[in-house]
Amino acid sequence: MHHVVSATTNPAKIRAILHAFNEIFGDGSCHIDAVSVDSGVPEQPFGSEETRTGARNRVANARHARPEADFWVAIEAGIDEASTFSWVVIESNHQKGEARSATLPLPEIILQKVRAGEALGPVMSRYSGIDEIGRKEGAIGVFTAGKLTRESVYYQAVILALSPFHNAIYR
Repeated sequence: MHHVVSATTNPAKIRAILHAFNEIFGDGSCHIDAVSVDSGVPEQPFGSEETRTGARNRVANARHARPEADFWVAIEAGIDEASTFSWVVIESNHQKGEARSATLPLPEIILQKVRAGEALGPVMSRYSGIDEIGRKEGAIGVFTAGKLTRESVYYQAVILALSPFHNAIYR
């Protein structure tokens, strides 16, 4: 059984990681150990590079916190231009995989508040009335009428980032 360290305690992210690992390596193939670690970037990262840096930093900090694990996984959500997205970074002792998620264009009324310094999660909680929306369906769930959620979009990105770990051509 793989010991997987999630560099977050966010339930939507943990569910996505567990679902993706079970899909790739088989049901019950891993145990998720969630740790809260610092990203080294602002609460609301802007741009692809700052967001990817946050995910890379979280993996490094998770590795430091739980060095005995088989995999370390970070999902960092950010804002790029007028959209929200995330970077997934996965490392093992011998391999690394990174993938960017799908992007969701955000309405200007939401972007104005985020650009003014508020994080997307609290803005969306106020807009939607859903407490701690970032730990649930997220803006993606609201604006896609539940057709997609944070978890479903993160799941796809985790699957993509896992590609180097089970395809020999990457090695």
